Amino acid sequence: MTSRSPFRFALAPLALVAAVPVLAQGAGIEAALESGVVGEQSDGYLGFVRAPSPELRAEVEAINIKRREGYTQVAQARNVPIEAFAASIGCKTLSNLRAGRAYSVARGVWSTRTGAPVTLPSQCGG
Repeated sequence: MTSRSPFRFALAPLALVAAVPVLAQGAGIEAALESGVVGEQSDGYLGFVRAPSPELRAEVEAINIKRREGYTQVAQARNVPIEAFAASIGCKTLSNLRAGRAYSVARGVWSTRTGAPVTLPSQCGG
């Protein structure tokens, strides 16, 4: 039996995979990402670098719910664990993160992307 890496799922059709992380990101989220209040996490979800306003918290939670729904659809279609698929998207998102954006590879530990590539966690194969 061939062993499967849970992070091979990032090789799903590019249009579907690329669409999942950016679901419903409006101007408020874009501003929060630019200002470093919100960042991308290696688990495939948005997180808070600093305490958000109640409105921003609600917006991020709504986006994370939509991301989970998208991850669930793809994971179920591929018969893989949702968390593994979400993390594979997190790895892809972090590897393509724009300079100046906040990210976390370990829950609660935040960094800001410089011009150098993000050092990905071991589960990303990096």
